[in-house]
Amino acid sequence: MSGSVVEANEEIAEIAEINEVDETEAGGDDGERVVRRDAAVRAAVEQGLLGPDAPIVGLLDVTGIRASAVALHRAFEAVAAPGTAILHAFAVKANPLVPVVRLLAAEGIGAEVASAGELALARAAGVPVARTVFDAPAKTEAELREALALGVAVNADNPQELRRIDALVRGGAGTSVRSALGLRVNPQIGAGSIGSTSTATATSKFGVGLRDEGAREWVIQAFADRPWLTRLHAHIGSQGISLSLLARGVAETYALAEEINARTGRRQVDTLDIGGGLSVNLASEVTEPTYAQYARLLAEAVPGLFDGRYGLVTEFGRSLLARHGTVVARVEYAKSSGGRRIAVTHAGVQVASRTVYVPGTWPLRIAAYDDKGRPKEGPAVVQDVAGPACFSGDLLAEGRALPLLEQGDFAVALDTGAYYFGTHYSYNSLARPGVYGFAPDGDGGLAFAVVREPQTVAEVVADSGGAHADALTTLRTSGRH
Repeated sequence: MSGSVVEANEEIAEIAEINEVDETEAGGDDGERVVRRDAAVRAAVEQGLLGPDAPIVGLLDVTGIRASAVALHRAFEAVAAPGTAILHAFAVKANPLVPVVRLLAAEGIGAEVASAGELALARAAGVPVARTVFDAPAKTEAELREALALGVAVNADNPQELRRIDALVRGGAGTSVRSALGLRVNPQIGAGSIGSTSTATATSKFGVGLRDEGAREWVIQAFADRPWLTRLHAHIGSQGISLSLLARGVAETYALAEEINARTGRRQVDTLDIGGGLSVNLASEVTEPTYAQYARLLAEAVPGLFDGRYGLVTEFGRSLLARHGTVVARVEYAKSSGGRRIAVTHAGVQVASRTVYVPGTWPLRIAAYDDKGRPKEGPAVVQDVAGPACFSGDLLAEGRALPLLEQGDFAVALDTGAYYFGTHYSYNSLARPGVYGFAPDGDGGLAFAVVREPQTVAEVVADSGGAHADALTTLRTSGRH
């Protein structure tokens, strides 16, 4: 590691502490977001999107999503040299819904995809191939061929994948000209507070571990041997990763790019993909950390990153969407057991599997609304908010103090715009809920748009092999019966 990186790492934590206490650029908008959410829940009830026959929906705040995109653009433009090429690519896995990806594309946000399916979603959303980045740890040869033929940027995960790309380039598929090609590296700087979302540990499955014996030298030689390899990629992790750890990972990646360019004697690496990973404060309505805080930290800790010599790619997901999504579920029954009040709702493991299975790591804030969709008032009562699945652990919240939820009320799971709408878990064959975006209608009210239709029971049957009902009973084998 170069001396400049050592010095930067020593300063990063101190700089991060200073930036983290800065007033957020979105602080004044936090209250406005709550007002919009309250109005949306009430309007959804009034307009029939919620009720006895529609007991669960997902709501997306279009105004809030657009504001997040603007804040991201402004944060990096404020610290970058004029003319710096910056691509902000939305991590599609965070909310893989075509209208969401298209909305972000309209705000100048590209797409970071991690599967053939996500690539297809980005194309359906109209994201230009020049603004699409393909990252995945297990790309097939066919997936690579398609991505490279399209001209999508690709970051190879490991030496074997790089050899596959070698063969495609040599094969004359026209890939080296159309696609920007990079290599994912892992600076192996450690984990954040959530192990499963930390991707820079010593044994992470992602990228080339730079501290493994001989690995750094192999990376430098890999670039020297391939003039068409022009990008370095590093994604340090997601929720639970501190600003200082994110910045350390970027500093290490920048130092490697500088070393590669010095060793090859040319501007070999021209773009740094620094991933995403900005955590979301899930404990309150306060938006912190912010993009502005992170960008300022990077500019102070790694000043060469923004001097115009390198293009930049980011891959934010959760921080763009989480605050602007809400799952609203009707309370079907309210009961007591063992002295504990229990609200049985229609939102549980099927929409919040992480929260249900690992509640200590992925807790959700829950708000109580009455049957008209208005925030409930009254004394806090300790109660469980349960889901509809047939196992006892299907709880959105356990022992939570809330205004008493009663039959017909609504339990509202906050901050669910990322990793809740697109990760449906079909336990008990529970149907996927409908998702609706909302925005002002110009007349003082709200208009809703269908983002995803609610799944029907017939569609549940079709997804479960309904068209092949006789497949096993009519199967003939040559073996014993």
